[in-house]
Amino acid sequence: MNQADFDVETLLARLEKSLREELARRRLDDPAMIGVHTGGAWIAEVLHRRLGLSEPLGYLDISFYRDDYPQSGMNPDVRASKLPFRVDGRNIVLIDDVLYTGRTVRAALNEIFDYGRPAEIVLGVLIDRNGRQIPIQADCIGGRVELEPGRRIKLTGPEPLQLTMRAGGR
Repeated sequence: MNQADFDVETLLARLEKSLREELARRRLDDPAMIGVHTGGAWIAEVLHRRLGLSEPLGYLDISFYRDDYPQSGMNPDVRASKLPFRVDGRNIVLIDDVLYTGRTVRAALNEIFDYGRPAEIVLGVLIDRNGRQIPIQADCIGGRVELEPGRRIKLTGPEPLQLTMRAGGR
């Protein structure tokens, strides 16, 4: 993926197309959508509108579910999770911005299951990058990128949504 491939609108269009195809293939009518704060929530807001889903959009803040919470301490930007629909037996579309180690998605799944047992979960991400530490794969992606160790890709926003690459950090 080169700098021209970092166009968020193009990646969103690819992710939307992939989600439509996956939902049709699985015959999942009117799923509920959840965005992971913050970048995943921004992406989910756009996709929720484009897909015309009837349920209100749900939001997860997985800060307390992260496996590094005891070491990293309290995140000053913790937001309340909000799932304004029942989870039991529902088809869920979980959206995040960048799938990297798999730890954020693992934490999001743990939190979702605290609300109930969904029928199915479809994972959609704007960017799938190398560096997995947990065996989690996205069902639908906007794009893939291979980065050298120590490099990061980050979504900033919400207006405008932009992807940037940088060295180190989170």
